Amino acid sequence: MAQKIALIPGDGAGIEVMKEAERVLDRVQAKFGVALERESFDFGAERYLKTGVAMPPGQLEVFRKDFDAILFGAVGDPRVPGQVHAREILLGLRFGLDLYVNFRPCRLLDDRLSPLKGKGKKEIDFVVFRENTEGQYNGLGGVFKKGTADELAICEEINTRKGVERLIRAGFAWAKANGRKRVTLGDKSNAIGAHELWLRTFKEVAAEYPMLEATHLYIDALAMQLVLKPEDFDVIVTTNLFGDILTDLGAGLTGGLGIAPSASLNPESTPLFEPVHGSAPDIAGKGLVNPMAMFLTTALMLKELGYDVAALALEKAVEHCVAAGETTRDLGGSKSTSQVTDAVLARL
Repeated sequence: MAQKIALIPGDGAGIEVMKEAERVLDRVQAKFGVALERESFDFGAERYLKTGVAMPPGQLEVFRKDFDAILFGAVGDPRVPGQVHAREILLGLRFGLDLYVNFRPCRLLDDRLSPLKGKGKKEIDFVVFRENTEGQYNGLGGVFKKGTADELAICEEINTRKGVERLIRAGFAWAKANGRKRVTLGDKSNAIGAHELWLRTFKEVAAEYPMLEATHLYIDALAMQLVLKPEDFDVIVTTNLFGDILTDLGAGLTGGLGIAPSASLNPESTPLFEPVHGSAPDIAGKGLVNPMAMFLTTALMLKELGYDVAALALEKAVEHCVAAGETTRDLGGSKSTSQVTDAVLARL
């Protein structure tokens, strides 16, 4: 039976790259026997500006019960004050579906894209397991006496034993299953008392994986070492906020956000797959957007759904295009968004 996929293009660049992803999925489904039934949803700024509704009531339950995966473009539109719709849609999906793992592979596809002297494909290949449903992105807190000299702004960070442990366990399990040797915790337990929970839990889970090397670094030192010695890292587990920062650093080490994929996962819920470049309103609609992050994100989705051969073929097609310079301008090429898709399709 065909697996059911929800497509949410969103806004700006998200709409562009989703169009290209559908072209790739057409080819993948025909060539590799991938059985997917796709349904599109118009959740984004246009709908929100017309109706005042970002995502209809009950939609999360529909995604949870009736769909096997969600492929997401990007949300964000300068016409919406405070990007309210973006928060309701994207964070609503992550929190509502309890997608507690934000999985971010950071793998250099070609040595020429490395910004680090003497560091290439062999040295830059790690993944980040970012906690995705707690931390400081929960909306708890607020502003008191706004606009006065006594203004007070508070943001609460939430860390639960359940949330911390399941994220760390996911990182160790993935490392073991994928032949990685080292798992590193990034926290700030020397300055933030609540992070002692992360360090203690990490040590307890690490004891169950004696075949893996478990290391701990404070987040500032970890960021520095990622630049100095990226080869020291296989799997990183960290908080929501720190993971958000580290994964952009990881994108910078591997060629930029234009080739940075992500997945938000929970084995008991409907996974969400999303390129992390955002809606890019400054270049959206001009044929300049790099669709490769979406293609690599699509490959993550295919692998999660059990189509390993198709996923690997798509990853290799992207990698070969990068090596041949068949890219958009952000990677040094001259091709348009659709021309990059043409190149990937030809290699598939």
